[in-house]
Amino acid sequence: MSSPDKAWKGRFTVPTDAFVEAFTASVGFDHRLYRHDIRGSVAHARMLAAVGIIEEREAALIAEGLAAIEKEIDEGRFPWSVGREDVHMNIEAALIERIGEVGKKLHTARSRNDQVATDIRLYLRHEIDHLIGQLQRLGGVFLMLAEREAETIMPGFTHLQVAQPVTLGHHILAWFEMILRDSERLIDARGRVNVMPLGAGALAGTSFPIDRQMTAQALGFARPAENSLDAVSDRDFVIEFTAAAALIMIHLSRIAEELVLWSTPQFGFIELGDGFCTGSSIMPQKKNPDVPELLRGKSGRVIGHLTALLVLMKGQPLAYNKDNQEDKEPLFDTLDTVRDCLRALTELLPATTFHRERMRREALRGYPTATDLADYLVRRGLPFRDAHEAAGRAVRLAIDQGVDLADLPLAALKTCSPLIEAWVLSLNMTPTEFMLLSQAIIFILGWPLEWTEIIVIFMPIFIPLLAHFNIDPLFFGLMVALNLQTAFLSPPVAMAAFYLKGVAPPHVSLSQIFAGMLPFMAIQVLAMAMLYLWPQIGLWLPNILYK
Repeated sequence: MSSPDKAWKGRFTVPTDAFVEAFTASVGFDHRLYRHDIRGSVAHARMLAAVGIIEEREAALIAEGLAAIEKEIDEGRFPWSVGREDVHMNIEAALIERIGEVGKKLHTARSRNDQVATDIRLYLRHEIDHLIGQLQRLGGVFLMLAEREAETIMPGFTHLQVAQPVTLGHHILAWFEMILRDSERLIDARGRVNVMPLGAGALAGTSFPIDRQMTAQALGFARPAENSLDAVSDRDFVIEFTAAAALIMIHLSRIAEELVLWSTPQFGFIELGDGFCTGSSIMPQKKNPDVPELLRGKSGRVIGHLTALLVLMKGQPLAYNKDNQEDKEPLFDTLDTVRDCLRALTELLPATTFHRERMRREALRGYPTATDLADYLVRRGLPFRDAHEAAGRAVRLAIDQGVDLADLPLAALKTCSPLIEAWVLSLNMTPTEFMLLSQAIIFILGWPLEWTEIIVIFMPIFIPLLAHFNIDPLFFGLMVALNLQTAFLSPPVAMAAFYLKGVAPPHVSLSQIFAGMLPFMAIQVLAMAMLYLWPQIGLWLPNILYK
C-alpha cells in the first residue's frame, strides 16, 4: 500500500512510519520559505512555457493558482501538513488541488534539490539586504552620538586599566568601524549568495531544453550556477553568512560588555533608559542592564550555529544529502537573533544618558598623561626610552605622594628630568583654555589693529577729530580687513608658540576654532558695518554731539 500524499509513493509498498514521517518532516520550520518558493515556481513555469515545454495558458493558470495560495498563507488560512513533508510539497499539493492536472506539470525539469537551494538563496539574499539596512541605521546612531560627544573627555583603556585620555566620540567611532566592516562583509557575501542553482535538477541537470539565463534574470540572480553537483549540495554561502553574522554578534557583544561595565556604580559613565532595564524580585534598588547582557549572551548562540553548520558539512560526499535539511534552523535562528539584537542596540543607545563630568574626572585618574609627558621630553631632545623612564619616575613620585601627575610641583618634576619646564603644565590645558590663550597671544601681537577696530566702531563720534587731522576714514577699512586675518591666524600662532616650547597643544576641533574667533569676528563685522554707514550717520550725529 502506497503512502498517501507523497510525491514519491509509486516506489513504496508500505506507508511511512508515523514517527519517521514526523522525524523527517521540515515543514515546521521551512514554511518561512513559502514566498520565495512561490516566486521561484512562477519563474520556472514561465520559462517552461517560453521554451515550449508547457503551454502559455498553463503557465498563467499555475501563476494564478500560486498567487491565491500565497494569499492564503499570508492570511494564516493555509493548512500546513506534516504528511507532505516540506514547504515545497505542501504548496505543490495545494496547487494541484486548486487547478487540477496542470499543477502536476510545474515540477517538470526540476528537483526539490535545486528547488530548495534556490529558495534558500532567494530568502537569504532578501534577509542580507534587510540586515545591511539595519547596520546602516545603527551606524547612523553611532555617528550622531560621536558628533554630539566629540569633546567629551573619557579615559581610554588597555587591559581594562586607564591608559590615555580619549574622547567619547572617538570611542564610539571605534564601534562604527566594527559595523562598517560587518556591512562590507555582508555585501561581499551577498555576491556569492546571488547565484542560481535552479536547473541543476537532482544533481545531473535535465534533458529538457530549459533556459536558465531567463530564469536567473527573472529571479534577479547574477548568473546560473556552473556545476550541477555543486549547485545542489553547496552550503558554503550559508556558512559564510553565518560567519559574518557571528562577527556582527561578537562586535555587539563587545559593545554590550562596555555598556554593562559603564552602567555600574564603579564606572558610572552612563545610565541606561528605564525602558531597557529590569528590576529585582527581592532587591528594590536594582536596575539590571538586561538588554546589553542579552546582546552579550546571544553571541554564543550564533557562534554555536556557525560551529553546527561547519560540522554539518564536513563529512558529506557529493551531491545532495538529507543532512542538508539541518542547515535551515541554524540559519533562520541566526537571522532572527542578529535582526533583533541590531534593533535592540539601535533603540537602546539614544535612550542612554552619558555622564560627561564623571568621565572627565575618571580620565584624570590612573596617570593617563604620562605618555604625553614622555612625548614632551622627546620634543625637548631626550631619546624616547630615556623619556619613558623619566615619565615613569614622575608617576612613581605621584603615587608615593598620593596625587595626580598634574598636581606634582615643578620642582618634583625636575628631579625626574631637568628638561621639564613650567610649560609642561599646558599638557592639561583644555581646548577652551587653548583658544583663550591663542586669542590673548594674537591680541598682544596685533593690538594696534584691535584698537583701530574700536575707533572704527565709534567712527561717527570721531569724524570731526579725523577731519581735523585730515585722516581718511577709509584707511581704517584697510585696518579692519587686515585684522580680519588675525582671527584666523590666532590658533596657528598659538600652536607655533606651543611647539617652539616643545609642547603639543591640545586637540582643537574646527568648531572650537570658530567658536573662539566669534567675539573678534563680531567686533570686525560691526566695525565694517559702521565703516559703510559712517557717511550717512556723519551727516547728523556730529550735529547732535557738537552743537
